[in-house]
Amino acid sequence: MIKKHQIYKHDKWNMMTVEVQGKYIILREISDQWGEESHTFLSRPALMKWANDRFPKEDFVGREEEWNEIINAFKLV
Repeated sequence: MIKKHQIYKHDKWNMMTVEVQGKYIILREISDQWGEESHTFLSRPALMKWANDRFPKEDFVGREEEWNEIINAFKLV
């Protein structure tokens, strides 16, 4: 069974989803700048490390609520 989580979606060109497929966690990131990127993780801690590296809190000064929403979405995976 595949379980799909939406991390964020601004429009059809800027979104991120995570699918849990057995022991694999597959992240798909679609952006209007970079196209589609896919990452595969074998554990939730590895996913969280990537998320914290990809979304450093200091990049969200003044937008802490947005950062919290993104990180919390990852925690729910």
